[in-house]
Amino acid sequence: MSALKDLYKQVVMEHYRKPRQFGDLPDATHAEGGHNPSCGDQLQLMLKMNGEVIEDARFTAKGCAISVASASLMTSMIRGKTIPEALELAEKFSLMMKTGEAAPELGESAALQGVHTLHTRVKCATLGWQTLRVLLERAAKESAEANVQPKPVK
Repeated sequence: MSALKDLYKQVVMEHYRKPRQFGDLPDATHAEGGHNPSCGDQLQLMLKMNGEVIEDARFTAKGCAISVASASLMTSMIRGKTIPEALELAEKFSLMMKTGEAAPELGESAALQGVHTLHTRVKCATLGWQTLRVLLERAAKESAEANVQPKPVK
């Protein structure tokens, strides 16, 4: 089990030192900020969406290794996903933080499953995912409202 923990630690540190999808997304269609007041982590999530599909995802962050690595892993996973698919991944990640059991769909994000035993760090790991959930729920609502056709007046 020690080798697995070492591998997980390597994945987290690699995504912290060299985060994927880090930086601004000039043609973002949606953006949302997240903040963890208990430790000061801050994150800005930007998505370029085409209808229900996340074409691109980027983030900027100031925070601990866990929050940055989690956002890096998350943005890698959600590209090409639909809103429902990304929300399902967010739910599975949240469940992993509660139980320590990683769903296969979480891929490399399973590297963070041990965080569930570090109760003060769970908020760090979930910051990006919670920000994603808020952003996607708002995007879905806006999309639904835009698709509602006004009824003709008789």
